[in-house]
Amino acid sequence: MSEIKPKIIIAAILFCIAWIAAAMAVPSTEIAVVLGILMLTVFLFVFEVVGVDVAAVSIMVLLGLLSSFGGVIGLGQPLVPTSELFRGFSSNAVISIIAVMIIGAGLDKTGLMGKVAGAILKYAGRTETRIIPAISGTVGFISSFMQNVGAAALFLPVVGRISARTSLPMSRLLMPMGFCAILGGTITMIGSSPLILLNDLILTSNKGLPAEQQMETWSLFAVTPVGLALLATGIAYFVLAGRFVLPGKPVAEVTSGADVMDYFQRLYGLDYALYEMVVPANSPVASMIINDIEGPNRLRVIAILRGSDDLRMGPARDIEIRAGSILGILGAPERLRDFAAKNGLELRDHLETFVEQLAPTKAGIAEVVIPPGSNLIGKSARDVWMRKVYGISMTALHRGGETLRLGDGIRDMPLQAGDALVVHTSWDALTHLKKNKNFVVITTEYPHEELRPNKVKPALVFFSIALGLILFTDIRLSVALMTGAIGMILSGVLRIEEAYQAVSWKSVFLLASLIPLGLAVETSGTAAWIAQQTLALLGSDTQIWVIQLAIALLATFFTLVMSNVGATVLLVPLAVNIAIGVGANPAVFALTVALATSNSFFLPTHQVNALIMGPAGYRVADFMRAGGIMSVLFIAVLMVMMNIVF
Repeated sequence: MSEIKPKIIIAAILFCIAWIAAAMAVPSTEIAVVLGILMLTVFLFVFEVVGVDVAAVSIMVLLGLLSSFGGVIGLGQPLVPTSELFRGFSSNAVISIIAVMIIGAGLDKTGLMGKVAGAILKYAGRTETRIIPAISGTVGFISSFMQNVGAAALFLPVVGRISARTSLPMSRLLMPMGFCAILGGTITMIGSSPLILLNDLILTSNKGLPAEQQMETWSLFAVTPVGLALLATGIAYFVLAGRFVLPGKPVAEVTSGADVMDYFQRLYGLDYALYEMVVPANSPVASMIINDIEGPNRLRVIAILRGSDDLRMGPARDIEIRAGSILGILGAPERLRDFAAKNGLELRDHLETFVEQLAPTKAGIAEVVIPPGSNLIGKSARDVWMRKVYGISMTALHRGGETLRLGDGIRDMPLQAGDALVVHTSWDALTHLKKNKNFVVITTEYPHEELRPNKVKPALVFFSIALGLILFTDIRLSVALMTGAIGMILSGVLRIEEAYQAVSWKSVFLLASLIPLGLAVETSGTAAWIAQQTLALLGSDTQIWVIQLAIALLATFFTLVMSNVGATVLLVPLAVNIAIGVGANPAVFALTVALATSNSFFLPTHQVNALIMGPAGYRVADFMRAGGIMSVLFIAVLMVMMNIVF
């Protein structure tokens, strides 16, 4: 901290000097005060003197105090009316975010998001450079037809599951997903609030324009070429430069089998691995039963898929292996390879078929002990059909300081009090085993997740209702989404306690607390003054593309400190008048504003950025590093595409 303090003090002094200089040039006390609060906000965010949510709440309280005692410092009117100060907590944006988090958690609770994650891993592989485009492209497409924060929240649990299965840190996946959700909102005219609002603003501006200067409204897909170029740029940026700009250590490739076995190998020193094997028709393994291949080869079959719908986890030893079956087999790597080569089996070095069932979030290695009063004492695992009855596959037995492995006859040994069994099991089965007096479950660090696959239908029904209300009615976004969220709770997809836990309250407080600041920037005249001063510096003889660039930069700046809707409402009329004055197309200038308000990557003030900040553990510096470059690329691609297409 001693190294950081001098930098913070110097930065604070520089910010104060800049504010004093600006305050001397502004036309009113209100603008001077708001400029000071803006600079303080940026200072707190950049240097993270306190957490960003704490900083945002502090700024909100400061606005309230200055508004209440404004007469002391010469304010003619409150910066924010007291009745509006806390209205951010009931705003459309914040309520919508709460609702989409609950809806996403409900879909995840049914197992649907896990299946989506499995599908992405199946087709995209397990490397960062392939997973990022798969996730980001999917989210970007979805975001083009629904609110970007909704698309991001929907995929938040998917990314969490992919991270758990591949060992890729969340911090290396969530930012590309979030940024591309924002970029996807530029693909259609219904992808973001500013674009939805734009045609109304154009019609309003037309009322004050002569007939020859009337603007045409934009069609649904008019902006698609520009949006697709922006999304492609975002994906390419993270694929090519992600290893340098994303926080967290990059991981080249990790197989699911390795993930499942990591704990096992570290704790027990047993060199086992988990592979999938496909049984062709000409293999001698076809028509054998599981027991025929396990003992002689010192392997353990923990999953089998026979046909398209006969999936068995922890299959009994008398199950027949058919041609075309896919086996999930546990054992020493060299034995697995020898067994596959000897029997003509196709060996997969990572999970494809069982990626969902054997993911670390669903299954793994555990240790259970036989207590003195167990009814299993004197019986072997084979006698009690342990795998079939209890859902556990014994892979090692620890007795008297010695660890016995597969092939040492552990399934035929009568169990004794105090025996420690190393088993492969699903976490659901292990949870049920904790209630069984015949075992004492030693392993406690495992995902205690209660999925409700029986609730898939009501979850999909209420998700579809919410989506339908958004796409086909004029109902307020928050009401539409809350309809889906409350439906998830009433139908039993989520309990109310789980709904509360699903909400990232850090994101809620960050956004709700910044809304009054945006209101103060707009109503005090600060935003209009900054815009006028910037454009006045350009002069009347400046080239049209330079003026268009200045408008795009202004929209980018405003959307970092106020709502993108507020920035659009403020700047579109200004852009239209400037375009007419310099002989440019006013509709194109208006569209430039609406698109540039999606350039919100530099600070975590956008709803999507606030949403992903907590789960990934991002700091403001992470957004500044990755988002700064993305912002420059956005402006460059936007300007090029706008001048090519329009």
